[in-house]
Amino acid sequence: MAKRTEQELSRRERQIMDVIYAKGQASALEVTEALPDPPSKTAVRTLLGILEEKGHLTHSQEGMTYVYRAKQAREQAGPSALRRVLDVFFSGSLEQAVAAHLGESAEQLSDADLKRLVGIIQQARKDKKGPKS
Repeated sequence: MAKRTEQELSRRERQIMDVIYAKGQASALEVTEALPDPPSKTAVRTLLGILEEKGHLTHSQEGMTYVYRAKQAREQAGPSALRRVLDVFFSGSLEQAVAAHLGESAEQLSDADLKRLVGIIQQARKDKKGPKS
């Protein structure tokens, strides 16, 4: 079976998955309450069922309520979500995205945060050069 990708989701399905990832798990009512400009509860339940059929969600029953969880761990879903944001908003450029973020929030970064970022960039440079012969 082909691996499911974030691009296969509609805008509303992505919003629902964002709610599930943020909360860890959620009922249809909790999803509805968390959505911007939410559709009806029936529509949300239908979309949750579709996401389950597509293989993105699973559910368990707690009393009379279905509770939905993502099948893929948040850490595994993150890279494809970031790739989508980069493609949609920054023409695929990580550099543009980081520059935009730092331009808005540089004053919020601690010295430790900046030091970690420098370390990550230095490590990426080493990894790109590869082992020396």
